[in-house]
Amino acid sequence: MTTNNLLIDARIQKPAATEGIAISLANEADREEIYRIRHEVYAHELRQHPSNSDTTLRDSLDASNVYLVAKVTGKIAGFVSVTPPELQNYSVDKYFARETLPFSVDDGLHEIRLLTVLKTHRGGDLATLLMYAAFRWVESHGGSHVMAIGRREILELYLKVGLQRAGYSTRCGSVIYDLLHATVSEIRTALLPFRGALARFQGKVRWQLNFSFHKPAECFHGGAFFKAIGENFGTLERSTSIINADVLDAWFPPSPLVAATLQTHLDWLLRTSPPTGCEGLIEAIAQARGVKAINILPGAGSSDLIFRALRHWLSPESHALILDPTYGEYAHVLEEVIGCTVDRLPLLREDDYRVDLDRLQNALADAYDLVVLVNPNSPTGQHIPREVLEAILRKAPARTRVWVDETYVEYAGQNQSLERFAIQTENVIVCKSMSKVYALSGARVAYLCAGAHQLEALRSITPPWVVSLPAQVAATRALQDPNYYAERYAETHSLREGLRRRLETLDWQIIPGIANFLLAHLPAHGPTTQQLVRACRQHELFLRDASSMGGNLGPRAIRVAVKDAETNTRMAAIIEAAQQTQSKGKWIG
Repeated sequence: MTTNNLLIDARIQKPAATEGIAISLANEADREEIYRIRHEVYAHELRQHPSNSDTTLRDSLDASNVYLVAKVTGKIAGFVSVTPPELQNYSVDKYFARETLPFSVDDGLHEIRLLTVLKTHRGGDLATLLMYAAFRWVESHGGSHVMAIGRREILELYLKVGLQRAGYSTRCGSVIYDLLHATVSEIRTALLPFRGALARFQGKVRWQLNFSFHKPAECFHGGAFFKAIGENFGTLERSTSIINADVLDAWFPPSPLVAATLQTHLDWLLRTSPPTGCEGLIEAIAQARGVKAINILPGAGSSDLIFRALRHWLSPESHALILDPTYGEYAHVLEEVIGCTVDRLPLLREDDYRVDLDRLQNALADAYDLVVLVNPNSPTGQHIPREVLEAILRKAPARTRVWVDETYVEYAGQNQSLERFAIQTENVIVCKSMSKVYALSGARVAYLCAGAHQLEALRSITPPWVVSLPAQVAATRALQDPNYYAERYAETHSLREGLRRRLETLDWQIIPGIANFLLAHLPAHGPTTQQLVRACRQHELFLRDASSMGGNLGPRAIRVAVKDAETNTRMAAIIEAAQQTQSKGKWIG
C-alpha cells in the first residue's frame, strides 16, 4: 500500500533536535530520493509491497501531487505529500466510495498522505513539523477541508492536530488505517493550544517555503457597521441612518477649509500624482508642531507606520512591553506578525484602568527592546499628563525604544503632546494619527515625530506617494485651522459628559476618560455586552464589545463612541430599550 499516511514506529528512537532542520518543497532530485525511500520503508521494512528491481515506489498521483521534505544537514529525514483537488483523484478513492464519505468531495478538499520519517530521525519533532507544514500548505492555498488515512498505532498524532475519525477503516497486511478528516478552521482551532511550541519550532527550523510558518492573523478593529451600509458602496445613503459607534471616528466634519479645497479641486486631485515624498505635508506638520521636517515621517494612517516601523526594528528574538488593555493593533503586530515576546503591564478596574506609574517606571528599567504607550489610552480613555510621562521616560534605558501613540492627545488639551520632547531624546518616538481628532479617518494620514536618527532607516523603506494627494491636501488644510478643531474638542467634552450622565441612569459604571468615547461596565443584573451589542444592531446602532480588548475587562465591558447631541440621545434610547427588553429572564438578541 503506497498511498497511506505513515509514520514508522516513532516511539523506539531517541528524540531528534529540531536545530538544523530545513522544511522545503521537494525538487526533482528530492522526488527520486523519496521514491527510493518509499521502496525501502514500505517494501523492505513493512513488507506492504513486493520489492522491485528499480528499488523505487511510485503511484499515479506522483505526477501532480506536492511533496514537502524535511532535511537534516542537507539530507532527507522525512517527507509528507499533499494531493490538491485539481487532480480530481485521491488515494482514498481506492478504499472508500465517495458517496459514502461523511464529507463533501469538492474543490476545497485536500488529502494529506505518506507522512514518513526515516529510522534515524524518529521520536523527535519531524513528524509534527511535517504534519504542520502540510496543513499550512493546504491553508495557504485556500483549502477548506483535509482528509487523511492514519496508521492506528500513531493515531494520536493525527487527532492532536484536529483531524477526526470518519468511522471508516482499511487494512493493508497487518496494519490498520483509519480515515480521518476535518475542516481547516477546525484544525486551526485545535492548534491554538500549541502556539508556544510552534513558536519555538519556528526559531529553530529553516522554513524554506513560499508561504509563512504562521498564518498571518487579522486584528479586529470594529467597523461592523459597514456591512449594514454596504461594503460595495452601492448604498452609501444608508450612512445617515446607521450609528457607527463601534469605531472612534470624529462626530464632527473636517474643517471647512478641507471641504472647500477638496470640493473645488476634486477632479484634479483625483487624477494627479502627489508629491513623491509628501514634502508639503511634512513641512505643514513640522510648522504646526514646532519641529523640523527631518523629525517627521509620514504614513497612510497609524497602522501603516506601526507595521512599517515595528517590523523593521524588531525580530522574533525581541522583547516588548504593552499596556493591558490597550489598542489591539500592537499586540497583533508584535505577537502575530513579528512573533516577539510580549509582556503586559496590567491596568486594573479598581484603579479605573489608570497606569500605575511606579510599575511603569520599574518596567522601563528592564531594558525592553520596545515599550508601547497609548496616551490617552484606548479603550480606557485614561491619560498620563505630559510632564509626568516625560519625567518617567527620561529614566528609561537609551537602548529601549519607547513608542508613544498620541492618536487622541488633542482631547487632553493643548501642549500635551510629547513631540518636542521626543526629538530631543535618543529613544522616544511619537506616533500621531490625524484620523480621529481631525475628522480624516477616511483619508488615512499619520506621521511619526522623533529624533532624525530614529527615522533615517525608515525613510529608506517608505514607498513613494505613501499618502494620496487628496489626503495630503486635506491634512495640510486641517493643520491650518486649529481654532475650528479646538472648538470641536470642547464640544466633544460636553457631549461626552451628557452621554455619560444618560448611561449612568442605566446603572452603567463609566470609566473616567478624556477622549471621544466612553468605556463602561454593564450592570450584573442585565445582559452581557455580547447580548446588548446584538440587540442594538437590530436598531442600526453598532457598539464595540470591549471584553476582548484586554485580559481583565470581563464579559460586560463596552465602548461607545461619542456622537453629536441628537445621535447621543438616539443611542441612549436604543440602549435603554434593549437593556430593558427581556423574555422569561432571557435577553433578546
